[in-house]
Amino acid sequence: MKKYIAAAAIALALAVGVGVYLGSGNTAAPTSTFVLLDGSQKTTADLKGKVTLVNFWATSCVTCVGEMPKVIATYDKYKSKGYDTLAVAMSYDPPSYVVNFAETRKLPFKVAIDNTGSVAQAWGDVKLTPTTYLVNKQGEIVKRYVGEPDFAELHKLIEKLLAEA
Repeated sequence: MKKYIAAAAIALALAVGVGVYLGSGNTAAPTSTFVLLDGSQKTTADLKGKVTLVNFWATSCVTCVGEMPKVIATYDKYKSKGYDTLAVAMSYDPPSYVVNFAETRKLPFKVAIDNTGSVAQAWGDVKLTPTTYLVNKQGEIVKRYVGEPDFAELHKLIEKLLAEA
């Protein structure tokens, strides 16, 4: 029994520590170059001035595919107010699958392929999909979601960030 209590205490301490770490202010989005499906490039610096959702995903990820209509709806709802979305396909996702998915689903936002895995590495060594970051107008990460976000909560946070100068 004592082992379980000790393990629970350690888990709680870690959870609180992580909560304090994540809640102790925003961190700058890592310097990255995103290679888009059309071959053009976008950098982290290009994110500044807009509230941007950076979504790491894969065509083989059931949750990613399931949440994509909500990601599209969120983009459509806020794009005219200074909001953008960048979907980053993981390095193991075959480019032809990503292109096919983007075309058949008519993704309205930019899609990048992280061929080398360097973008996922720079953004906290992303391995689980979906992993989604919300970046403010100053280019700082405000929130990180692993798994599908609570979209109602996400929308409130987007509205708050869009209202900021």
